Amino acid sequence: MKNKNEIRGPATGKLHWVKKKYFGKKGMLQLYLLALIPLSFVIIFSYFPMGGILVAFKDYSIRKGILGSPWAGFKYFRQLFNTPIFPDILRNTIVLSLESLIIGFPVPIILALAFNELGNSRVKKILQTITFAPYFISTVIVVSILTQLFSYRYGVINSFLKLFSVEAIDFWGTKSFFRPAYIFSGIWQSAGFSSVLYIAALSSVDTSLYESAAMDGANRWQKVRYIDIPCIMPTIIITLILNTGNILSIGFEKVFLMQNPVNYAASEIISTYVYKVGIQQAQFSFSTAVGLFNSVVNCIVLLLVNEFAGKVSDTSLF
Repeated sequence: MKNKNEIRGPATGKLHWVKKKYFGKKGMLQLYLLALIPLSFVIIFSYFPMGGILVAFKDYSIRKGILGSPWAGFKYFRQLFNTPIFPDILRNTIVLSLESLIIGFPVPIILALAFNELGNSRVKKILQTITFAPYFISTVIVVSILTQLFSYRYGVINSFLKLFSVEAIDFWGTKSFFRPAYIFSGIWQSAGFSSVLYIAALSSVDTSLYESAAMDGANRWQKVRYIDIPCIMPTIIITLILNTGNILSIGFEKVFLMQNPVNYAASEIISTYVYKVGIQQAQFSFSTAVGLFNSVVNCIVLLLVNEFAGKVSDTSLF
């Protein structure tokens, strides 16, 4: 006769003794208390600050506070849409984000597929370390490296050109230089880290698929095309949805550090504009309205892309 406290493990088939108290009211209370710690963290640092959204709809005054400040309605949203430079800022943000996504998104996938095909584990680990290391370099250092490479007076590239009596090129004095420098330095910094996710997905591929493909005479490229890529496709789709949902959320620090009066027309984006208006000019209500607009657009894009991905590939976030 089986004891009521016995539970048969689904994987091993062995009998596990489980105390009834873990499934009783007392046990559930302990679990709720344990979950209270991360839940409190999320509420305090993620949901509680969302009350600041009210600033976008008020003539905010530090002295009166958020609740005491008078309501302004959609005044600052109208001001945003009527700002002469807003179309340029929005276009710069979208173009820079889309170019980064289109050019940079396939690189970690290709890198992971290449690492997966390496037979020498020692070489594989060395190459993974080399590509992974730039992720730990701070944004300030990355921009400093770019400055040292492309500086007009003392840059490495211009110093090399002078050896062959070639006139130095003012890279930072060219507006068109900003986007390639931003995109390719970002790929160099993050591709190795991003490839880890795909390497993990590839490690879970059933080896019997490769054996069957080898018996059918499939070469290495055919294995990648018909086994590796389809097996990691759900991971690719989920990552693409998340990246697309942040289409207007470009990192502030790197763009701000790379800005100068020459490339301002191509480098001014929403996040740098919010900083200059909200912090430097102390227009808190207006900058909050800009940030809220940014978040709402990102949310809408995320929902649309997620819905489209769910219909096309049966893979989605929710």
